[in-house]
Amino acid sequence: MVRLSLPLGAPSLADGVVEAVRAGITSGELLPDDTYSVYQLADLLGVSRSPVREALLRLAEAGLVRINRNRGFQVLTPQAHDIEEIIDIRLALEPAAARRAAERATDAEHAEIRLAFEALEDATGDEEGFWVADRALHDRLMRAGGNQRAAAIIEGMRTTTALLGPRTTTAGRTLPEICAEHAPIVTAILDRRGAAAETAMRQHLVHTGQLLVRNLQPASHVMHTIASGPSAGAI
Repeated sequence: MVRLSLPLGAPSLADGVVEAVRAGITSGELLPDDTYSVYQLADLLGVSRSPVREALLRLAEAGLVRINRNRGFQVLTPQAHDIEEIIDIRLALEPAAARRAAERATDAEHAEIRLAFEALEDATGDEEGFWVADRALHDRLMRAGGNQRAAAIIEGMRTTTALLGPRTTTAGRTLPEICAEHAPIVTAILDRRGAAAETAMRQHLVHTGQLLVRNLQPASHVMHTIASGPSAGAI
């Protein structure tokens, strides 16, 4: 019999269902070869079907479940190549955006980037607060790069990554170390050194991708695309 429970403190019922299904996949309570129904999951968690459907749509978009019309859903085991594809997209967008933020952003936008980085530094003792600040800083960098659609794409990719597996702190990287990886990016942007900002962002993403892949598939090697990334000017 499947045993699942809603986590305490989830922002919404749908968020709680997402976390419960993720935990069920990780623990082996939900098996890839079995088919589960919306009604079954709602009964297990003691919620209505609406938040279950919303959660399953999110999980399907992330690649963690496959919804079979009129038959229910099956869970999918996260694979390293899912992370590799996401990092490829980020490498195609974020380094070039960092260059543009250095070369084209206004002084006011640079001031906002500085404040966002200071918030990241202040949060190194609070993991949940740190990841909120991390996302805010990356979003600020993307938007200062002048492409709002690209910023929205990256935000979606980060949401999907969070669903696929554990954060890189589980691979031994500390919050202060992650913060330190952002420092050369921010410094180069504020100094208006575009090439240096682009390089620093690329290095940060490559390292992040390597650790995320290691979390999902410890014995595998990281694909060459993550090791090198697209060409420096790609977008």
